[in-house]
Amino acid sequence: MQKHFQKALDSIQPQTLYIVATPIGNLADITLRALAVLQKADLVCAEDTRVSAQLLSAYGIQAKLISVREHNEQQMADKIITALENGQSVAQISDAGTPAVCDPGAKLATRVREAGFSVVPVVGASAVMGALSVAGVTEPNFYFHGFLPPKSGERIKLFERWQNADYAIIAFETPHRIVATLDDMMHIFPERKIMLAREMTKTFETFLSGSVRDIQAALKNDSNQSRGEMVLLIHAAIKEKTDTLPEHAQNVMNILTAELPTKQAAELAAKITGANKKDLYNLAISWKTQSS
Repeated sequence: MQKHFQKALDSIQPQTLYIVATPIGNLADITLRALAVLQKADLVCAEDTRVSAQLLSAYGIQAKLISVREHNEQQMADKIITALENGQSVAQISDAGTPAVCDPGAKLATRVREAGFSVVPVVGASAVMGALSVAGVTEPNFYFHGFLPPKSGERIKLFERWQNADYAIIAFETPHRIVATLDDMMHIFPERKIMLAREMTKTFETFLSGSVRDIQAALKNDSNQSRGEMVLLIHAAIKEKTDTLPEHAQNVMNILTAELPTKQAAELAAKITGANKKDLYNLAISWKTQSS
C-alpha cells in the first residue's frame, strides 16, 4: 500500500487543479490517490472548511484550506488561477462526494481550464453510481436529474414526462420533501418500481425497493425512513406487449403484401393503421413461413 501511495504522491503535478471525490459517509471510502493529492496540494478548496477539516484531521493531513462556495466561486477562481500561475497545485473538494455534481466546482473547473491549466479528476465515492449499482437496473441508459423541484406542481410535470421513460432515472430528494414527492408519484405512476437509497455508506444505510405504493407505506409505518441523505431511483416503465395486432391492421397488411415487397408493405401499413412496423413485418414473415 505504501508503494502505491508514494507512486500517487510522485504523480501529482504543479499548475494543476485536482477535482477530488471524498466519502459520502464512510471515511474509509476515500482513495489512496485522494489522500496523496490532499496531502501534497499547496491549496485545498473546500465548500465548508469546518467539514473538510474533520476529514483531513482523520487522516493526519495538514493543508491550507480556503473556502470556495457557490456564492464566491467566480471570485475565488482568480485567486486559484494566480496560485497555479505561481507553480502550485490545488485540490477542490466538496462536503461529500464529487465536486460539481450538485455542488460547487463546475465554474472553477471551467475558469481554470480557460486559463490554460490542467483540470484532473480524482474519482471516488458517488451517491449516484452507488445507488445505480445495487438497484438491479438492466437498461443500458440512465438519466441523472439532480435535486427534484421543491414545488409539487413542478414535480408532477416532471413525473408526467417520465411516465413512459424506457430508462432509469436517478434524483436527489430531501427528508422534509420525500413524503410529498411520493404522494405526487402516486398520482402519476403508483405501481412504478422505485428504490429509495437512504444514508448510503453510513450507520443507518437502508435500501427500500418496490412500487411507489410500497415505499409510501414503508415510510408511513417507520418515520425513521424519512430521515437522512436520500437518492431516489425510478426504474424504467414496463411496456405492455401485445401478442396480436389489431384486426384492421392485419387486413391492411394482407392486402399490401399481395402487391408489394414485405418491407415496403410494412412501412405503408404502419402509416395507414398506426400499428408497429416491426410487428407488421414479422406478421407477414410468419404468413410466408406457414404457407411454405
